[in-house]
Amino acid sequence: MKKIIKYSLIGILTLYFSSCDQGLDELNTNETDATAIDPAFQLNRAVISSSFTSLIYDIGIVQQIISPNSGVLTGANYNQDNRDATDDVWVQYYRNVIINTRDVIFRASEDPERTNLVNMARILQCYAFMVLTDTYGDIPYFEGGKGYTEGVFLPKYDTQESIYDDIIQELAQASAALSASGKIETADVLYGGNIDQWKKFGYSLLLRAGMRLSEVNPTKAQQAAQDALAGGVILSNGDNAVVHHDANYPNGAGNTLNATEANNYYLTEPFVNFLKNSNDPRLASIAVTYVGATSGPQQVLGPDGNGSNDPAIQVGMPLGHDNNTIADVAANLGLASFYEFAQCDRERLTKRTAPGWLVTAAQTNLLLAEAAHRNWISGVAGDYFSDGIRAHMVQLGLHDADAAVDPADIQSYIDANPLISGSELEQINTQYWVGSFLNSSEAFANFRRSGYPDLPPNPFPGQDISGDFINRLTYPNSEISVNTANVNEAISRMGGDNLDVKVWWAK
Repeated sequence: MKKIIKYSLIGILTLYFSSCDQGLDELNTNETDATAIDPAFQLNRAVISSSFTSLIYDIGIVQQIISPNSGVLTGANYNQDNRDATDDVWVQYYRNVIINTRDVIFRASEDPERTNLVNMARILQCYAFMVLTDTYGDIPYFEGGKGYTEGVFLPKYDTQESIYDDIIQELAQASAALSASGKIETADVLYGGNIDQWKKFGYSLLLRAGMRLSEVNPTKAQQAAQDALAGGVILSNGDNAVVHHDANYPNGAGNTLNATEANNYYLTEPFVNFLKNSNDPRLASIAVTYVGATSGPQQVLGPDGNGSNDPAIQVGMPLGHDNNTIADVAANLGLASFYEFAQCDRERLTKRTAPGWLVTAAQTNLLLAEAAHRNWISGVAGDYFSDGIRAHMVQLGLHDADAAVDPADIQSYIDANPLISGSELEQINTQYWVGSFLNSSEAFANFRRSGYPDLPPNPFPGQDISGDFINRLTYPNSEISVNTANVNEAISRMGGDNLDVKVWWAK
């Protein structure tokens, strides 16, 4: 009898705990959190993160915006190696772009209906890798960003030449493979899944990648330019690759320049003088001077503030000074203080919701102008040149309606500045410098490739460079301490890890 009772109790308890387990399973199951995210949303995260302006280095190296202040802002303003800032581009693109595009490609490749999404991710990934290799030189490319998908936590560094070979191939293949008959990824924040526009984005990047090789491999550069033009590139502003920022996803540079660094960054003397001396109507769209300001709080925003866009009073900040010596410079120029130097207008061009331009009609037309001048493609170089200038002036109005340039002023400037025989490369690439304003990585890359504009070296004493300009940024300390063997191999191959070392295509 005792055994019967014992086994009965065991059976009852077993049934009881089984029912409890079933209840606990339900209690422990989160029925609201997603168990998987649509890879299209990961692509969107990568797109938004692709919009990035380097205020400390790139835009200062090309002498468009500079700060006289040291500390955390030390960088191109002093031509010094600030390793707390040289990793900004690395962190931004590997952690926020590459990791997501890799995962999108990995996951979406399992669904034969989402080939368009795969190819869109391939194109955006090429954009990010171009920024990375143009900034640092040799980088982890073939294994880069594969820690999650393939468990590669210490990726090898690849030569920039091999990276560009693959990027050109990737862009050509991915752009051609996009199909309007496939699934349209309507959740896409860049183009709303518009295949024709994604193709133009891909082929425009192919043109950019090809032209990057103009000095080291003209044959490959010419072929890439021809293939890009045949595929169809961005020729009008309606097709621009642009990230539309909002209050939830603000423009990074705009966020910085409207907060902690609002009074610390200024347009440079070379940039302002180039626009002023050529009567360029874009100066009124870009610049603001806070008349009589002797401190940051005296730079008063709004319609009742002391900001003026009058081109005649804009004075760019000379390079070569810190926040002590710049005070005397300002006084000698008749300014109330260095706070009265011209700034990029943070109520228009660098507002928090300012768009982030990745590839534009202005840039593409100007690259085509150079390719046509080199007789690599058909078309008239002068026409592409004028179209590029016009596209950028119109683009300013798309950036902010209050920054629009009057059509009559656009035409007057174009008529007064035709492409002149014997100075084509200088004119085209100087206009590319202006047309890439706030797209700092591209302005920096094209400056090193072309050698234009012809800028005077920053004369600041105590520099960390032996030449005239910074040629690349140094690798992150985290890579040196963790991925030591691979980064040291790259450093040895490139000839050092400093600001003087040139990237492969910058010959």
